[in-house]
Amino acid sequence: MRTPDQTQDELFFSFSIETLIPQDHPLRAIRQRADAVLRRMENRFAALYSHTGRPSIAPERLLRAQLLLVLYGYPSERRLMQEMQYNFAFRWFVGLSMDEKPWDVTVFTKNRERFLEAELAQEWLKAVVLEARAEQLLDEEHFSVDGTMIRAWASEGSYQPKDHPPAPGQGSGRRGELLKRDTHESKTDPDARLYRKGRREPSRLSYLGHVVMENRSGLIVAGMATQAATTAERDAATCMMKSVKKLLGRVRCCASVGADKAYHEKDFVEAMQDLKVQPHLGAYACQRADLVGDTIRNTDAYRDSMRKRKWIERCFAWIKGPGGGRRTRFRGLRRVNWSFTFAAGVYNLLRLSRLVPQG
Repeated sequence: MRTPDQTQDELFFSFSIETLIPQDHPLRAIRQRADAVLRRMENRFAALYSHTGRPSIAPERLLRAQLLLVLYGYPSERRLMQEMQYNFAFRWFVGLSMDEKPWDVTVFTKNRERFLEAELAQEWLKAVVLEARAEQLLDEEHFSVDGTMIRAWASEGSYQPKDHPPAPGQGSGRRGELLKRDTHESKTDPDARLYRKGRREPSRLSYLGHVVMENRSGLIVAGMATQAATTAERDAATCMMKSVKKLLGRVRCCASVGADKAYHEKDFVEAMQDLKVQPHLGAYACQRADLVGDTIRNTDAYRDSMRKRKWIERCFAWIKGPGGGRRTRFRGLRRVNWSFTFAAGVYNLLRLSRLVPQG
């Protein structure tokens, strides 16, 4: 007997949205780790919000939604809100019930501005690192550092002369020399600068992203984005190693940091020595002073550091590939720094969900 094609809409449902999510769905492991990280940030959330006034979106839900935005590489918040209309897995992950509507995209972005003001991305990354430390996944002695170029959300055609450039002799070059970044700026994104990683590559409006990786599990322990400059990688590496020392509470006398030959400069070597960190740096092929020395280069620790230093490219490959950071969607250094640091924490969260089985 043929059944007629007639549909009658149900008025009531008697099941939980969680029952619709398969037990082996990858979002389950990520949600478990994300909730543990968010519990570590509870005090920070309490200080960020007032006890009176109109209730806003829960910060935990905002960060879970931002997490989905990075994980699935959606080009805009509007697209994510559309997906949450009918994707039960996304609704469950964020914390929305069946009858709750996703937020208006303007409400979502304006609530996120609060996180930008409070630099919550750094707190997010620190909480993920502490979660990995509780699982005994960190190497607290040996680290690697590197930087990568991030394309700015602006075209080279917007790089125009400034209306009020500095006077001669007051530039940022040697002895006050006026450089192009002193006399020109992008009308679309004034913080972006022309930069190129190699001599054969064209100069593009860019920022630089930097990370410090520990050498046991390949997890990022510090990250930040800066304006593109020749000394930015070394300056950022020094700043991040100081924050790692403060976060972990100790850096032993045998601690080391591996880096390529771009860091083989006197200012960086002296900064690491002041932090009691032994620099393991690549050597120049030309006749330049070796600031590391053969005594260190002939050790097993140096060779191991040089071998594991290449792991840091996996971090950049994910952040710039699936994480969508090859060309930023944001304008201004603060927003670019926020998105890059948050993506670094998301990368760690993915690694945690794979390194530690779901309980």
